[in-house]
Formats: sequence, structure tokens, C-alpha cells
Amino acid sequence: MSAVCLRLITTVSLFYTTLGKNVENSTVVWRDVGGFITIQCRTSEPGQILMELEKGLNGEFDVVVKDKSKEPTVAKEFKGRLQLHGVFPYLDIVITNLTSDDTGLYWCIYKGFDAVSSSSKDTKGTGSVLLVVTDPQCEQPNRSIILVTVVISAMVLTVILVVFLVWSIYKTKKFKATMKPRRIPNNDVYEDMRGTIRH
Repeated sequence: MSAVCLRLITTVSLFYTTLGKNVENSTVVWRDVGGFITIQCRTSEPGQILMELEKGLNGEFDVVVKDKSKEPTVAKEFKGRLQLHGVFPYLDIVITNLTSDDTGLYWCIYKGFDAVSSSSKDTKGTGSVLLVVTDPQCEQPNRSIILVTVVISAMVLTVILVVFLVWSIYKTKKFKATMKPRRIPNNDVYEDMRGTIRH
């Protein structure tokens, strides 16, 4: 339960640190476990021959690869759950039956051939999203665990206060017992008045 929460927080944090540098027109999409998402991959660059939907901060995992003229190649983790709609290069990718493992960054990467430099050219398309699949267990913590935690914390705090109070009383009494009585200096002057009464 807490591992899923930690993973969500980490993913969201990493997304926002790289958002301004790497991806334009990206959004955060929240879905429940078992739901679906539609990722709309688009590009305005002409001459694209291949589109890859990559998952991960640096595109470590290819979800689907769609050649301009061939059938798409879908990763085994998404087989039976992924559908493609539209005409290349304007593709809508639908992922159904989402799980918490689907949480992550999804990038639309288009590949083309640059005739000027005679090399392949990668272009980031629009439609990149950060998918956060929420687990109901993560959102609604067990109330009995919270109650037990609060009661135990209150008991520990009470014990600490009682120990501190007893310790301070003990130290105060011990300090008073070891103190010697102080003599108060007397500035009173004693006068023998007997001699003045006789004449």
C-alpha cells in the first residue's frame, strides 16, 4: 500500500522536474485501477515513417511501435489491452484495464528520415502524458490502523510527561535537601542602654 503511494509521489515529482525541459503540451491524467486512457499522438512534422509510444522518464520501454504501412507491434504487457485508432501520423492509443504498474510517463516519439543530413530524425509528438493509476487502498487508509496509531502515540506522550514530572520533582527535592541553611547577615546594632538609665 505505501509502496504504491511512494511510487506515485516519485513519478509525479520526476515528471514536474522534467516537464519544462523535455515535453510540451503534456498533461497529468489520473485514472482508477481497471479504467482506461486515450493517448492522442500527433505531429506536425512531415515525412514521418514510424511512431513509438514509449514509457518511462527516458523512454526505456516501447509500449507500441506503429510503422506507416505495417501492423503495430505491441509489448506483451499491453497485448489485449491496447487499441490503435486513426490514420498515421494522427493516432489515438487506448489502453484499457489499467493497473498500478501502468503508472508512468508516456511519450509519443516519431521517427523520420532527414534528406539533408541523410540520417534518421526523432521528433517528440504532442500528446505525451503522465498517467497516474490510483489504487483505492492507497487513497483510503485503514481507519483502525490510524486509531491504534493515535492511541499508542497518546500513551507514549503521557508516559514521557509523567516521567519528566517525576524526575523534576525528585531533582527539586534532592536539591532542597542538599542545600545548607544560609545565615542571614544581621546589620542590627545592639546598644547597651543600661548605662544611660542611671544618672
